[in-house]
Amino acid sequence: MAAAGWSGVLRLTDLDDFIAPSQECVKPVVVEKTQGRALGKITVEEDGALMETDEHGTTRPLQKASITLDDCLACSGCVTTAESVLIQQQSHVEMLRVLRENQALGEASRRLVVVSISPQARASLAVHYSLGLQETASRLTGALKALGVHRVYDTTFSRDFSLLESGREFVERFRRRDSDPAALPMLASACPGWICYAEKTLGSMVLPFISTVRSPQQVMGSLVKDHIARQQGCAPGHVYHVTVMPCYDKKLEASREDFHLQEFDTREVDCVITSEEVVRLLEDEVGVSLREAEPAPLDTELSLVDEGGAVLGHDGGGSGGYLEHVFRHAAQELFGTTVTDITYRTLRNKDLREVLLESDGRVLLRFAAAYGFRNIQNLVQRLKRAKSPYDYVEVMACPSGCLNGGGQVRTKGVQAGGVAPEELLRRVEEAYASAAPVPPGCGDGAVTRLYREWLGDEGSERAKAALHTSYHALEKPASSLNLKW
Repeated sequence: MAAAGWSGVLRLTDLDDFIAPSQECVKPVVVEKTQGRALGKITVEEDGALMETDEHGTTRPLQKASITLDDCLACSGCVTTAESVLIQQQSHVEMLRVLRENQALGEASRRLVVVSISPQARASLAVHYSLGLQETASRLTGALKALGVHRVYDTTFSRDFSLLESGREFVERFRRRDSDPAALPMLASACPGWICYAEKTLGSMVLPFISTVRSPQQVMGSLVKDHIARQQGCAPGHVYHVTVMPCYDKKLEASREDFHLQEFDTREVDCVITSEEVVRLLEDEVGVSLREAEPAPLDTELSLVDEGGAVLGHDGGGSGGYLEHVFRHAAQELFGTTVTDITYRTLRNKDLREVLLESDGRVLLRFAAAYGFRNIQNLVQRLKRAKSPYDYVEVMACPSGCLNGGGQVRTKGVQAGGVAPEELLRRVEEAYASAAPVPPGCGDGAVTRLYREWLGDEGSERAKAALHTSYHALEKPASSLNLKW
């Protein structure tokens, strides 16, 4: 199970959220039959392959039933460990196949290939290759463009959209808390492992509390397939968008029907690969180390600063800084208080911390960060009893947050130093924190300008469609297929 890299929230349940490799998927599959063909003899080759021979003596591989990510998300039964479920649409091998096919086409027929890289994944690669964060960004950009990628962006830009929109949503919820019992606590929505668990296991009891703001990955998906596609004069389906993320759960997020553009029959994010898959792509498939790649600057259309290629970071830890941004925004908007330093108080463990805004001995705001399955369970139990003391909770499925995602580079070697997991995580945290801070007001200004150009007025229907989403409680079907004997 560990090899698959799913977050603990998807693994540590007893509700069929996760099935072992020895179990079978319960989803019924219809295999289409070809007219005019009668099944003949089936034989097993030396390598285990199944072959069928028809009445005319023609031998061909036996057709296999295929379970896609769409099937998994439409079924409330499980998320499987089998990598074969993912490899068809979400892998570095698939990405390389698309790149090679694209290169073989004439220039007029080629798709625009865009890669968006998360800062957490970049930090993991920086530690693995013993490079600085800025050098990692430029060498990775150069390596990807040498493979045929046209644009490389940093999701720090789309995260700014997500942070700003989260702050606005919290203020709106806080102001209607007395009339709406599901307004608070507002729960962060950036972690797909947490969202999948909430939809499949917790349902309507918890879903109304979750922020409707998209994650940075899906904000970037909307930006690339809408704004960048129009800017380049092509249809969204003509753009192939890949994201580099720190966890496997992001593959499930990208495959949600909510993020499928029906009109153009394309996904906002076509393929998600993890930090570890980037290493495999470069070293196993292409035969190049990141340290040997020629550097190139990040593209500037989606950047928080005018200088191309600058790697910036938000305050607030390795999971994106949602708690700190929303806390500062709410303190200013609701109480006219400017918060500079934020002091965390550790509660039961290092992955459960809280922050208070107090005035004259009265608590005005109570925020918390809850990482990992056991802390999420405690949070949910409090919600069930309507006894949660918090106004906002930054929820993340992985202990220690996104920097410790299951897709981060774990392999030992000279680059990683062969160190213990705790030390490796500490180095990744240091690398992540080494990014230059977003200059005050700089990010907001760049995002606000594009917001108006791209979406119009704040809160418009176009903005809601591009920056927000919805959740769906998945009921288990009453079927004997789901029974455990």
